[in-house]
Amino acid sequence: MGAPMALQLQACGHEVVVYNRSATKLQSLTASGIIAKGTAGEVLQSTDCTILMLADATAIAETLLTPTAAAALANHTVIQMGTIAPNESRHLLAQVTAAGGAYLEAPVLGSIPQVKTGSLIVMVGSTAAQFEQWQPLLQGLGNQITHIGPVGAGAAVKLAMNQLIGSLTAAFAQSLALVQREAIAVEQFMEIVRHSALYAPTFDKKLSRMCDRDFDHPNFPTKHLLKDMRLFSQAATTAGIVPTVADSVAALVEQAIAQGLADQDYSALYAAVDPLPAAAAEAMG
Repeated sequence: MGAPMALQLQACGHEVVVYNRSATKLQSLTASGIIAKGTAGEVLQSTDCTILMLADATAIAETLLTPTAAAALANHTVIQMGTIAPNESRHLLAQVTAAGGAYLEAPVLGSIPQVKTGSLIVMVGSTAAQFEQWQPLLQGLGNQITHIGPVGAGAAVKLAMNQLIGSLTAAFAQSLALVQREAIAVEQFMEIVRHSALYAPTFDKKLSRMCDRDFDHPNFPTKHLLKDMRLFSQAATTAGIVPTVADSVAALVEQAIAQGLADQDYSALYAAVDPLPAAAAEAMG
């Protein structure tokens, strides 16, 4: 997500400076005229605002909160756009503020195709003043920028949305698997689903991947879904909510990862629900 976001911001007329812990991932950006730095501290020193798009809170701490980087946070704004827990985001707020910087969260719903068209949904946790200040920047990435509340609120809504992604995908995979095992025409089943109140567009987006068991070229890999389902479960438990559904989906994701599908598209949940293709099952039966 970070690379296409950098290109999109450049296309919007912003001067962009980038850093990645894996320098080879910056080659396409430097070829487009974007300046790359060798350390996170150098980025902080050369810009007024830094957007973070990292895998988890551990990666953020290892990048942003090293002694060198933390020393450069004074009078600097950090916009955290990855998926982390509300408490993790609030902890980052405290650390960045203590270093003399400003912090807000702006996690997104959508993936690389939406980045390229500037159509991400952005959920902002910040003060009202911060939202007003940075909304024009965020509008280069998304067409729906919503101020949810203070830091932590945006992270909570993002986890709530990703829990829906996981649960809807798992539920659809199970229904589709039963239909296929019963030798019912998939398109007949889908016509019923599409005309019902149960339909969600994600079903059609993942249908061919599941039917073909083609999980290559992911926009959102299976391993990241597992992280987010676990984060939701932890946040729900802290809030006094029973996370049984999220835990069940996480267990299915773990089974898909055990099949070597960690870096594949999260529609690989289907391989956990139905681990053996129907034709192979019939041959064995």
